[in-house]
Amino acid sequence: MLLCTLLTGALLAPGAHAAPRVGSHDGFTRLVFDLPATSTSNVKVQGQSITVQLSVPLKADQGPLSASGVTAYAVAGKTVTVTLAKGHSQARASVLPASGAQKARLVIDVPTSAAASKVPATPRPQPAAGARTPAAVARPASTTPAPPAAQPAVRPRVVLDAGHGGRDPGAQSRWTSEEEVTLDIALRTRAELVKHGVDVVMARESDRHLSANKAQDLEARSRLAKNGTVSAFVSIHVNAAGPGAQGIETFYFGQPLAGRNRSLAVLENGGGTVGEVLTRQASTSAQNMLGDILAQAKIAFSRDLAHKVQSRLIAATGAVNRGVQTDAFYVISNPTTPAILVEVGFGSSPVEGPKLAQAAYRERISQALARAILDFLNTK
Repeated sequence: MLLCTLLTGALLAPGAHAAPRVGSHDGFTRLVFDLPATSTSNVKVQGQSITVQLSVPLKADQGPLSASGVTAYAVAGKTVTVTLAKGHSQARASVLPASGAQKARLVIDVPTSAAASKVPATPRPQPAAGARTPAAVARPASTTPAPPAAQPAVRPRVVLDAGHGGRDPGAQSRWTSEEEVTLDIALRTRAELVKHGVDVVMARESDRHLSANKAQDLEARSRLAKNGTVSAFVSIHVNAAGPGAQGIETFYFGQPLAGRNRSLAVLENGGGTVGEVLTRQASTSAQNMLGDILAQAKIAFSRDLAHKVQSRLIAATGAVNRGVQTDAFYVISNPTTPAILVEVGFGSSPVEGPKLAQAAYRERISQALARAILDFLNTK
């Protein structure tokens, strides 16, 4: 369960509505700015600030912030700027549309770091051998404050979930085995992310399951996103259908689109009775999230990540673009971090199956997936 302490925004004169609501959460600080209408947004993180350019104007305002990771905010027309605390250089922003009684709102998340390490004391110089040690001289205490300890850099952390494995090999075809393809892509993606300073947690690094019980296996994978500060959770899968089906599609959590066949979610949730039960549970969870601002913010970030991944994968592979969609996949139902599930192609396809069997094609997928994640993290 995400621990959350709601704080108040800066004290303002009556009628000033531009100040954010500020929340301190487990691993990040969240700022929520109410908007007069749904808006587009252009986000720029540079140095120690995040600037969001909106398409709707807000009342001019500014003030200090005392929550972890942030020091001040300023609103000028269509521009919102948040100043980050020393040692913090990452933030994400998304606009949530109006829903029922909820206004449209801009949500900014700033990851928070561990406490700064203590700076070791400078060792005293030692006297030369044979030299007399002078008597201690009393010195007045320095009135100059000690410089603040340097904050350790915040390293983004990503969970890569290679779908299936062990007792559950996933979709099989004459060309591919899902458990093998997903693991190879995950390992290649990890190698690229690590080069750019990203911490990567792997759901599995070999042909194994996390639990022989499918429900417990999926729950264990999902829980990895709750261990510490996780910036994104990406579950990698291979699709299967009739021989004519082709393409790449990326999902974030939610109710399936109207008229969509539920068999894919049931299949990835374990298939059979287990898959049906977990899909119903996930669907109920999706329905319950509709009025939860924290969950909706997570879903908005998940949608942003999904679009970045889908765009990069299609550009890199030239595959059929099946788009970004929502569905009730149990493994990405965790409401505490942006999470997506990507189907990198159809192993059952006589066109895509042979491609997915090639190391060079899987490398193209991995490079594109890593680049999309780095884009999402605002990391070069």
